Amino acid sequence: MEITLEISYYPLHDDYNRTVSQFIKQLSGRHNLQVETGVMSSLVIGEYNDVMTALKETMQPFLENYSSVFKISLASACKPCKTL
Repeated sequence: MEITLEISYYPLHDDYNRTVSQFIKQLSGRHNLQVETGVMSSLVIGEYNDVMTALKETMQPFLENYSSVFKISLASACKPCKTL
């Protein structure tokens, strides 16, 4: 099942731009996902298991190393989101 996930990442420290860029770069490096970045959030599109595995593996180091807030929305019925 294909899903669309919207994610916003808020690292709680002064050098947050660098940290957000690192997070997006790691998530975008997954060949089986489509990642579309925006000003306030990013869309991650792909098969459910691929998205969830990438999310788990990518988020964990950032949560361990930085005080962080992630805001996540997940939809299986958001085909129009792909055109944003």
